Amino acid sequence: MTTVKEHFSVYHFSQANPEGPGSDNVPALLRRVADSIDDLGAVEVQDVVVFSEFADDGELQFSATVYYHLAEDPED
Repeated sequence: MTTVKEHFSVYHFSQANPEGPGSDNVPALLRRVADSIDDLGAVEVQDVVVFSEFADDGELQFSATVYYHLAEDPED
């Protein structure tokens, strides 16, 4: 039988490209997000959400939010 936890913690971080030229560079954003995930060490990624919006100057700007669990959750 599967045990269902009553609660759990989900951590997250968000990243965006710098404003200005290159703010629409999705591959660069995803590379930086991947590097940040690697830097976290042993985590289990639950979800990655990529957002786009227009900046005040009309440039398309991308950001991403990563939701993750620690691989060894201290509450287990």
